[in-house]
Amino acid sequence: MRLRIATRRSRLALWQAAHVKARLEALHAGLAVELLPLSTRGDELLEVRLDQVGGKGLFVKELESALEDARADLAVHSMKDVPAQLPPGFRLAAILEREDARDAFVSNSHAALSALAQGARVGTSSLRRAAQVAERHPGLQLLTLRGNVETRLAKLDRGEYEAILLAAAGLKRLGLGGRIRSLLSLEESLPAPGQAALGIECLERRAEVIGLLAPLEHAASSACVRAERAVSLALGGSCTIPLGAYAELAGGQLRLRALVAAPDGRRVARVDCAGSMSDPEALGAQAAEQLRAQGAGEILAAIG
Repeated sequence: MRLRIATRRSRLALWQAAHVKARLEALHAGLAVELLPLSTRGDELLEVRLDQVGGKGLFVKELESALEDARADLAVHSMKDVPAQLPPGFRLAAILEREDARDAFVSNSHAALSALAQGARVGTSSLRRAAQVAERHPGLQLLTLRGNVETRLAKLDRGEYEAILLAAAGLKRLGLGGRIRSLLSLEESLPAPGQAALGIECLERRAEVIGLLAPLEHAASSACVRAERAVSLALGGSCTIPLGAYAELAGGQLRLRALVAAPDGRRVARVDCAGSMSDPEALGAQAAEQLRAQGAGEILAAIG
């Protein structure tokens, strides 16, 4: 049997797809897996913020089209790029074991955000990161930074920024962990829902593909990511929201921390709650309700 994986063309996306290919071929004797690299609108629109042109769903639409017209059998995504609600007829067939979900501070001249001078230029593609940094370090100049990992590092190396913020997982997967000067604690920067987890999407009707993918599901990582995504879904599911959510197993339960912030960091709603691993979506909905009680609705209304 042969399977084709739809993937973005970036080096990180290709690494992720190749990782899934190797896992599948090791699990299923006689299975041949090919990659179908595709360009997405999110990869092409590099001069504008994602929230201004349609959000992170721009990274997955072309891959979903390849599934619909049978050019591919499955698509591999960074879960933080997958909209909170999938289109009808699609499903997340597996969420793999998660890497380090923290954000990374990368600089050629400073060891941490706290070491930067007032007015220092910090590059990030994320409203969530920018809002949390602005809350703690209001004197920094937060600038938009788009492009793949290598492009962002090159801009730093050219002196366009004093520091940049990236997902630690992507740097580690590309063998660039040595560029990380420090890791931001969860208190400093709560990750995006699904950050550092890989997800595999396919059509709901492809039962044979779903069966082949089932052994890749990592139960704990899946429960955590589904709880985080439920927070996003309950609050509108849009990347225009500076929203962080991170769940972890603690004492047999899921602990879920979540926040919604004003873009300038001057107002932040935070919650920390726990619930059963067996119903992560309910925990996410609970966290969203608590965020609203903390003023998230007013913050979101001011953004929208």
